[in-house]
Amino acid sequence: MVMKLADLHTHTTASDGLQRPSDNVRLAKAAGLAAIAITDHDTVDGIEEAMQAGERLGITVVPGVEISTVAGGNDIHILGYYTDWRNEDWRAKLSGLLTVRDRRNDMILERLRSLGIAISMDEVLEEAHRQGKDSGSIGRPHIAAVLLAKGTVSTMQEAFDRYLASGAQAYANPPRLHPFEAIEWIREAGGTSVIAHPGLYGDDGLVEQLIRHGAEGIEVFHSDHSPEDEERYGRLARKYNLIVTGGSDFHGERQGEIFHGPIGSRTVDAAVLNQLNPAWRRRR
Repeated sequence: MVMKLADLHTHTTASDGLQRPSDNVRLAKAAGLAAIAITDHDTVDGIEEAMQAGERLGITVVPGVEISTVAGGNDIHILGYYTDWRNEDWRAKLSGLLTVRDRRNDMILERLRSLGIAISMDEVLEEAHRQGKDSGSIGRPHIAAVLLAKGTVSTMQEAFDRYLASGAQAYANPPRLHPFEAIEWIREAGGTSVIAHPGLYGDDGLVEQLIRHGAEGIEVFHSDHSPEDEERYGRLARKYNLIVTGGSDFHGERQGEIFHGPIGSRTVDAAVLNQLNPAWRRRR
């Protein structure tokens, strides 16, 4: 039997991706996938368009979100699947997170200016609009794109390594939601919480705390995970009986550079969708 595959971590123009939600679904079809999740940062605005494209193309679209949180001064991301994404109260909660993202962007631009790199928010918004973005969150990739366009850096990766990544010269991290709260929010919204790319945090003690607090899954397979990471988090999933997920974390392609990986580069068996869907679990 041929296994049906799902990429459960992709971004679109609803947050900091370069492709429209319908384009991600089209790319999933081209990659031979059975399902794709739309997991934009702190917004569910891209799901409706993706769902419509999925119906046309015969691809299952998993409604998702990636919530940005902070613990111990470090960025921690929690994925939420199958929340009641049309619910206005849930959408309002997520909208509140975008104000924190805006404050972070202002702090980054101020730090860049202190380094002699003059970038205005108008330039960042113009770049986001040029990429086809008409709403939703503005993030570090949009700032990186301006740095690239100005010739300050030669690649998107250099922009993050020198200026935007944790510990880099212009990095900023204002107070945000704690990951424990994100797990609770997702549960209250009727969804399933999954720890995103745990290998990027360098803190497996915190990862276990999140599990004990109620995270129901862990992203074992990710474009930035090494084989050793996958083996380690696979063991952790078995230890705690967690749902195992995986995804490319696709953000799009610019000048031949794909950030983090192409759609379909990291996948799991699409049968995991049943485990992620609380409605399916209740019917058992």
